[in-house]
Amino acid sequence: MKQIEKSKYTRRVTIRFKPEEFQQVEAACKSSVHRKLSEYARRVLLNKPVTINYRNQSTDQLLTVLNLIKTELSAIGNNFNQSVHKLHTLDTVPQIKTWVVMNEATKKILMQKVEDIRLRLIQIYESCDRK
Repeated sequence: MKQIEKSKYTRRVTIRFKPEEFQQVEAACKSSVHRKLSEYARRVLLNKPVTINYRNQSTDQLLTVLNLIKTELSAIGNNFNQSVHKLHTLDTVPQIKTWVVMNEATKKILMQKVEDIRLRLIQIYESCDRK
């Protein structure tokens, strides 16, 4: 069985930082893939590569908006499916006529939501096209 890697580290180095310096080092460590400050510091001091997590804020914002659009489209699809299912359960012409009248309001709401989504997607396209 392999020995635990910690046992290889037998020497200790103590470094003192000013609060601002420590905040910088800690922020750099948090932006990396290393979970422990000692691991990050060891790699930096030994000139080994340090992998940094990179987050694109505009991509994060885009994903948030797209997630909202996905949720809205899902709700629209559910409402439409329920409406069509109701239509298929109707037996008489008067029931169908009543459904058509009631469904007209739902159709207006649906079309408004689809238009809102279309406008939002245009905004996203234009903001991405400028960059």
